[in-house]
Amino acid sequence: MRAATWTGVNEVSVETVPDPTILNDHDVILKVSRTTTCGSDLHLLGGYIPFMRAGDVLGHEFMGEVVEVGRGVRDRRIGDRVVVNSFIACGKCWYCTQELYSLCDNGNPNPGITEALWGQSPGGCFGYSHAMGGWAGSHAEYIRVPYADVGAFVVPEGVSDERALFASDAVSTGWMGADLAGTKPGDVVAVWGAGGVGQMAARAAMLLGAERVYVIDRLPERLAQVREHVGAEAIDYSRTDVLAELREVTGGRGPDVCIEAVGMEAHSLGVQGAYDQVKQQLRLQTDRPSAVREAILACRKGGSVFVLGVYAQMVDKFPLGALMNKGLTVRGAQVHGQRYMPRILDHMARGELTTEHLATHVMPLEDAARGYRVFKDKADGCVRSVFLPNG
Repeated sequence: MRAATWTGVNEVSVETVPDPTILNDHDVILKVSRTTTCGSDLHLLGGYIPFMRAGDVLGHEFMGEVVEVGRGVRDRRIGDRVVVNSFIACGKCWYCTQELYSLCDNGNPNPGITEALWGQSPGGCFGYSHAMGGWAGSHAEYIRVPYADVGAFVVPEGVSDERALFASDAVSTGWMGADLAGTKPGDVVAVWGAGGVGQMAARAAMLLGAERVYVIDRLPERLAQVREHVGAEAIDYSRTDVLAELREVTGGRGPDVCIEAVGMEAHSLGVQGAYDQVKQQLRLQTDRPSAVREAILACRKGGSVFVLGVYAQMVDKFPLGALMNKGLTVRGAQVHGQRYMPRILDHMARGELTTEHLATHVMPLEDAARGYRVFKDKADGCVRSVFLPNG
């Protein structure tokens, strides 16, 4: 089959790779209908996650049709149209029973790397390096999906592929951030980053009852999507002092909930941005934390900060004093998508949650290198590149 593979730093090549097969009783084989780039894929592409091997198949956000099932699969059938969560979870370990699916003890068959980095290993993720299990990714004509009864969700009739695709990761990640940050009716919520995850965190906060939601970015086309498709208010950080503006719109208090949806390659202006860029390029720090810093400084006393952006290991100039003295609650997680996807699909079916606008660039899988290039460069108004592996 054909698949988009990582072949080196900032290099993507579409190659012929072996077809996937059923290896365990709870596997299914999926014919991929749509798969999309994600901002966290850029960390792999740029070499910031140094556990890729040439030929690894990229991609972790996808949907498709079940074409083969293992003999232990109970709830999925050949012909089912399903969307699959990006993190692989067994559904039976202690973490899964606590609905902490991305922390599954059985989802990562190669836990040694992350145990050395972080003390313990999270679960596995499709197409996200050998540190996260070495699983083949979704930018391919077919993909093996383990624990399919747990991670693959039947798409309701009436929900288009274009909409359902983003339940796989962007919406479920954004929803988790808004939920686990404790968003409640009447809250003021600020979200850093107007990519797919940031927009969906903002929309989730609104559906959870937030009174006002602000999304912070610098790209005009993304801020326009925030206003038009999400219904939140947009702040262009290149044109204003974000901390001052958030204080002003909250009567001096600051947002109740701050959600960081940018990650380890955060862009920022001025001396701070240059400082972070140089230190990361020299590998004196692994991540650029400017968005996290600003979220912590912006949040009201006693408020909540949730980190959705992907980080690898170490950051510099972390405002620990502000966190402690302001009495903040700070959380972070990879996506516990299995916890949220049924509710998300219901909202999609009722028309309360739309995502089609995120797919700004739709193309054949053979154009994956171009798709990643425009996505990485944010060229031509690209928010997400979506690949069609089977036409």
